[in-house]
Amino acid sequence: MKKLAVALALSLLSPLSLPSMALANDNVVEAELNIYSARKEVLIKPLLDKFSEQYNVKINLVTGKADALLARAKSEGQFSPVDIIITTDVGRLARAKSQSLTQPMTAMLPEFVTLKDQDNHWVALTTRNRPILINPLTVDSNTITSYEDLIKPIFKGRVCIRSSSNIYNQSLVAAMIIQKGEEQALAWSKGLVENFARRPKGGDRDQIKALVSGVCDVAVANTYYLAAMRNADEASQAIANQVKVIWPNQSDRGVHLNISGIAIAKHAKNIHAANLLIETMLQKEAQYWYANTNYEYPVDPSIEWSGTLKAMGTFKHESIDLNQVGELNAQALRIMDKAGWR
Repeated sequence: MKKLAVALALSLLSPLSLPSMALANDNVVEAELNIYSARKEVLIKPLLDKFSEQYNVKINLVTGKADALLARAKSEGQFSPVDIIITTDVGRLARAKSQSLTQPMTAMLPEFVTLKDQDNHWVALTTRNRPILINPLTVDSNTITSYEDLIKPIFKGRVCIRSSSNIYNQSLVAAMIIQKGEEQALAWSKGLVENFARRPKGGDRDQIKALVSGVCDVAVANTYYLAAMRNADEASQAIANQVKVIWPNQSDRGVHLNISGIAIAKHAKNIHAANLLIETMLQKEAQYWYANTNYEYPVDPSIEWSGTLKAMGTFKHESIDLNQVGELNAQALRIMDKAGWR
């Protein structure tokens, strides 16, 4: 099923499939771009191949763990070959900026773009959300409607979540600091730790598996992991289809929002081609790909969500300054450590 979905999405990337935006310059010839990408090759290479063919730009793609790629760019310094950095979570994008790994972009951004750095050091390509997941056989969905509910006594020993070293959780706490204050963020973190079903371990898919296997009854995970499992092999589908998504805080601040994004490297050699790629990644074709192959939410509001995303339901999300979320990363981690979240 996954191969069929990818093949279908690829077929929709033909030049005639969707209208294209006007780009700054469509006469790029014999340029070259070196890209460090935290996105797996299968999730981004088809887009890069199309860009390469259309604009005669040679792409050299290096994929890897997000933190490792940023560390590599930092260690390479002014001798780094990287032109473009594609990574996940605003915390990493803010870190890259603070470590002088990026520079302002001059790309012509569409009017719908609002999720970007205040100094134009990065721009969001997709949004992702971090809702609450439950096993509906063991949890009444009416008993949990907010992140605050996760620390209720009835959920003691029933919650699974990744470790404090995970930046998705760090950004979740950073967002809570902005909206609820440091004192309440600490109290919530302590209460969550008291309700852990086990010592945090593994990734988001592992939390979903633990939910179904009975290790816990409630978990926190990004939606694209669940969506990917629902479109993978039969065993993964069997697990993922037993899980229900709860969109928290719909009566107040909304579910936690984060992004994947793109930036131009500080010592990039091919600035024009780099800006052209950013413009291309915000076109309808690329945004459609993200929604239907990566199972993330497109930043272009005109792009229809995939059937898998639609099935998870609509929601209200946080409306906060993502720059501030990134800037509060260190403070969030200190709170998590103080709470005993390991």
